Amino acid sequence: MSTREVISSGNDLAAMAAVDAGCMFFGGYPITPSSEVMHTISDLLPKVGGAAVQMEDEIGGICAAIGAGMSGVRTLTATSGPGISLKAENLGLAQMAEVPIVVINVMRGGPSTGLPTRVSQGDVAQAKNPSHGDYKSITLCAGTLAECYTETVRAFNLADRFMQPVIVLLDETLGHMHAKAILPTQEEVKKNIVPRKTFDGAPEDYKPYGVAQDEPAVLNPMFKGYRYHYTGLHHDADGFPTEEIETCRKLIDRLFRKVDAHRDEIELNEEYMLDDADILLVGYGSASLAIKEAINVLRDNGIKAGMFRPITLWPSPEERLEELGKKFDKVLVVELNQGQYYEEIQRCMGRKDIEKLTKTNGRPFSPADIIEKVKEVF
Repeated sequence: MSTREVISSGNDLAAMAAVDAGCMFFGGYPITPSSEVMHTISDLLPKVGGAAVQMEDEIGGICAAIGAGMSGVRTLTATSGPGISLKAENLGLAQMAEVPIVVINVMRGGPSTGLPTRVSQGDVAQAKNPSHGDYKSITLCAGTLAECYTETVRAFNLADRFMQPVIVLLDETLGHMHAKAILPTQEEVKKNIVPRKTFDGAPEDYKPYGVAQDEPAVLNPMFKGYRYHYTGLHHDADGFPTEEIETCRKLIDRLFRKVDAHRDEIELNEEYMLDDADILLVGYGSASLAIKEAINVLRDNGIKAGMFRPITLWPSPEERLEELGKKFDKVLVVELNQGQYYEEIQRCMGRKDIEKLTKTNGRPFSPADIIEKVKEVF
């Protein structure tokens, strides 16, 4: 793969990735620590014929972005946890109407106003179900500066493939970290863009939601000769509201199956020094940087530790986690929250004897924190 070296911050890299991936519209509202995403993309989009709009609030931001998605263009909004709370209802609309949109969430301390300028991974549970009702979330989590770019690119491809919102989790540490990143070239990104499917038959035969039970809707861009209905209500194959029992059941079932049946296209993980490890450390996001350094030091001291890092958090890599739970007796989960993913790992591994190391004071983990915990519990 052709690559390039870039010195930048995580937030700026996410904005660059969106434009390189073909995003043509941004709708949002500034909020710490994500504001640089909006600042940067506001400069970049007009240069490629796109548009960025600062709306009156977070709700307006996602509504504008969804409207752009309905017109057929790739669209982005960016925020932090309190903004996701405000966008929640319209994230549900995008799930139900199957409008592709990418949402970047640069996590900070919470709940409520919390610690606006400090790091957290407190939005992991929120990302699984940010809105009410039944649907299947797709959530990616960057763990390096390079992944702030590559996971944003991947999010746009997944959004168009599965016709739904895709959340990319960064955090304050990654968003504001400024260093060198090795990225694919713009040409490489453009070569691998996966466009959304469209229908090109007779207009009278077009049934946007009349698809197989393991596939997303096929929504042609608005104003291109094909008429159908968008709604947040349960709907039929044409998109019109219905309360017919089987139609409603099949609709919600399909929102699950279109994701679950294609997990192999979504799941992405990293495994670090696991082959000969005696101790399994599980972490994600910026916390994984400290975990890696801790593993290196532990091994220098004769303690064989390794790391499993889910890059796709939702749907979780449950089969691999189950395998690892059977392989390793000693498991430690490291999170910048009270254990939001810890509970998912317990479920997947079918175990209650898993150790955890958590922190919620807005400060990142140091490798020493992790080394001390490993020696304490194992």
